[in-house]
Amino acid sequence: MFYILDILGTIAFAISGVLIAINKKMDLFGILIIAFVTAVGGGTLRDVLIGQTPVSWMQDITYTYVILLSSVLAIVFRSYINYLRTSLFLFDTIGIGLYTLVGIEKGVYAGLHPIICIALGTMTASFGGVLRDILCNEIPVIFRKEIYATACILGGMTYFLLRKLPMDSNLVFVLSGIVVITVRLLAVKFKIGLPTIYNKT
Repeated sequence: MFYILDILGTIAFAISGVLIAINKKMDLFGILIIAFVTAVGGGTLRDVLIGQTPVSWMQDITYTYVILLSSVLAIVFRSYINYLRTSLFLFDTIGIGLYTLVGIEKGVYAGLHPIICIALGTMTASFGGVLRDILCNEIPVIFRKEIYATACILGGMTYFLLRKLPMDSNLVFVLSGIVVITVRLLAVKFKIGLPTIYNKT
């Protein structure tokens, strides 16, 4: 289940990277680089922080194949994506939901405190998107008032609360991921954001 989540998160973020790179009118090489950075950026930071080197994607060539295949399919079928912005948002949201849980599980396996595990999950989910946005000359979503990292934190808290119940671990994964995705979707739909220190103009 853990490996499947990691692969699904990789696919979601790779496609997210491809879509924003296409939107920025990058060439083929640029699209592949953005897809790769988006997909493995957060996981690379996570593995370096917990001392797991070489990092996951370097030890398993499957990740590289998955990213390349996802990128090619996203490029080939881009004309069928009618609403580019909506598609990008959905893949990005699915990606943070899956990667949050992957990062938390890595922290649990490393014997870290739950708070640190949640922070690790949040970084896993967010850092690839941060790198993507920086390379695409955008202010990263996590640094704006949108609910992004907060959704990851709430999903992480849900994960540890559900673990205390007599519940199947796979169900814990699914429900926690749904919390992340639902919070993010509702926040965008109803324009819920964190407070800022700036006056409205």
